[in-house]
Amino acid sequence: MRFMRRVTAAWRFFKRPRVFDITLVTVLVGGASVGLVSVLRQGYPDVGAGAVLFILSTFPLLLRRSRPVTVAAIETAGEIFGLAAGIVASASIPSTIAFYSVGRYTPGRTAALTAVGGGVVYGLAHHLARPVPGSWIAGAIYPVAAILVGQLVRVRAELRERGQREATESAVRAERRRIARELHDVVAHHISVINVLVGGARATLPPSEDAAHDALAGAERTARQALAEMRQLLNVLRADDPVGAGGVFTTDGLLRIEGGADAATGVGAARLPALVQEAATAGLPTSLSVVGEPVTLPAAVDHAVYRIVQEALTNTRKHTVGARASVRLAYESEAVEVEVTDDGLPAAGGRTAPAPGFGLDGMAERVTLCGGLLSTGPRLEGGFLVRARIPLETT
Repeated sequence: MRFMRRVTAAWRFFKRPRVFDITLVTVLVGGASVGLVSVLRQGYPDVGAGAVLFILSTFPLLLRRSRPVTVAAIETAGEIFGLAAGIVASASIPSTIAFYSVGRYTPGRTAALTAVGGGVVYGLAHHLARPVPGSWIAGAIYPVAAILVGQLVRVRAELRERGQREATESAVRAERRRIARELHDVVAHHISVINVLVGGARATLPPSEDAAHDALAGAERTARQALAEMRQLLNVLRADDPVGAGGVFTTDGLLRIEGGADAATGVGAARLPALVQEAATAGLPTSLSVVGEPVTLPAAVDHAVYRIVQEALTNTRKHTVGARASVRLAYESEAVEVEVTDDGLPAAGGRTAPAPGFGLDGMAERVTLCGGLLSTGPRLEGGFLVRARIPLETT
């Protein structure tokens, strides 16, 4: 394991552009130098001249990323000189790397112009150096092929970077949406309870308590203003976010449901009795019934059940008068179903035209992320219904 970590660290070090280029030039120069000494000892000065030209043409590769076209021009000039002098007979490794770098590190237009120019120059040079039929074709294809390979690698790298950038942006949008959902589920719920309790307290005060009336009326106004400002904040957080975004794409391309905030608060089906008692304390008589044998729910499902009931009861308090609510939680072998109903009459303004909010949208997001179905709407016998059915095997 330690050996693999060292190998990985060494590979990351040599992948640095500057380190990689210096290493590449060092290896090429070292190999050519050994060959140069060998051929000189054996008495082949013409081959040694080619090795010297190879070594000299290798050093410009240190600038192949920042000045790819210039390096390609230098390599072309050196190779043309070698062909004319009879020192070299074919394309060299440095020139191949230079033309590849043009395709890898320059835009498509520049790469195309360089490929055309290089093809013409190399085709003409090969035709003049070796005037045989078809010799110019090999010379013309050589720089075009090297640049084309560089362009393909460049396009793949750009697509990979774009995918990583989109995954990062998706994660940011998902986090913003999660924050918006948590703000609505937690803050709006408690502010609504405070508003109801303050209103109830003000209604029970005798008319002579003017100061207390004014203080409680101010508290109600402040609570309503806080809700309005929070909704404006939610509009900002949810701006340009696609409906249903609620997860983060991991490095393997899978959507991971974000449940960190809910997990930190410890909400779940086990806290429904306390939530029902809280609603009753706030002036909404509520009953809870559990059907089936309770089982341990997956975290995302457990949190969704609690938040759906919380939001449904909050909406009942906000949009109805004289209502009674009932919560039904049913454990089945392959799914869990939660249902919240009320029998209240619409308050002034009606439930069909409430102030803009994200309660039902938040419910739908949570249920969709868990692979379930949500149905909401008025009941035929009066009141309102919220029902969510979440399969357990697909979560």
